Amino acid sequence: MEQNSGYCCDRYCASAAEKIKEACACPEAEIFFLVGGTQANQVVIDTVLAPYEGVVSAQTGHVNSHEAGAIEFTGHKVLEIPQREGKIFASELEAFVSRFWQDGNHEHMVFPGMVYISHPTEYGTLYSKKELEDISAVCRKFNMPLYLDGARLAYGLAAPGTDVTLQDVARLCDVFYIGGTKCGAFFGEAVVFTRLPMPKYFVTRVKQHGALLAKGHILGIQFDTLFTDGLYFKIGEHAIKLAQILRKGFADAGLELYIDSPTNQQFVELPDSILQKLTERNIVYRFWEKNAPDKTVVRFVTSWATKEESVEKLAAVLKELMAGC
Repeated sequence: MEQNSGYCCDRYCASAAEKIKEACACPEAEIFFLVGGTQANQVVIDTVLAPYEGVVSAQTGHVNSHEAGAIEFTGHKVLEIPQREGKIFASELEAFVSRFWQDGNHEHMVFPGMVYISHPTEYGTLYSKKELEDISAVCRKFNMPLYLDGARLAYGLAAPGTDVTLQDVARLCDVFYIGGTKCGAFFGEAVVFTRLPMPKYFVTRVKQHGALLAKGHILGIQFDTLFTDGLYFKIGEHAIKLAQILRKGFADAGLELYIDSPTNQQFVELPDSILQKLTERNIVYRFWEKNAPDKTVVRFVTSWATKEESVEKLAAVLKELMAGC
């Protein structure tokens, strides 16, 4: 029965925003809460870009490959560049943008207006701090905002061997979002503007996208909770711990990882005959790509809610099935 102001103008959102600023070591940050990842990407990219600009992304970037053309739906083109294990690199980014400006016909082309990356990437890989610094430097050189999709950011920050912190993300990116939907919240993403001011009349633009939640305090309550006593970071640690157990299970079954992901996304190439048997046992996996006529790359993902016994059961089933091949 508690009464709250609407549209994220409530005390919970205000409290959550202050806690996020503190965690980012960025007191000047501006924060707005949205409901989902595709929605956040579409709203941020559309409001930051001019009508004649597009967003630069890895060929495998989420906005380019898994968002049903949501960015193009707003009238902005995704400008894809090569990737290696899901990541873009500063040298290739600089070459791409330099070619644009060196082209005498560039006024007849889509301008590269901002750069999109995700951390972790679609392949569960991570940028190092040096790689982020180099990409950020190219963006500064060409006056392009750097936007980081943090749908799974909690898992990237908790991964073993990473040297990237939330403070680094805030320092090197102009805008990013902290994912809640995939990291313990019922739903919600916290968009954080750091080096880039929040676009003019941002709330109005959010509403034009049909993305303004009247009961915004529900978002605030969730992020206020996630950023109390380090809960957001603990959630990431749990999923990473279980992903490491899963990796060992693959190895014990004689399987090789398709890619060396240190995060909660694990990719493995399985014989198609094994996939059919997994389906028969009601074990859910996600098709990723087809690399050989009789094998398929699939993805298994651990989360804040994954139970250790579930991971151990999967590992045991895979070992049993592979022994019978």
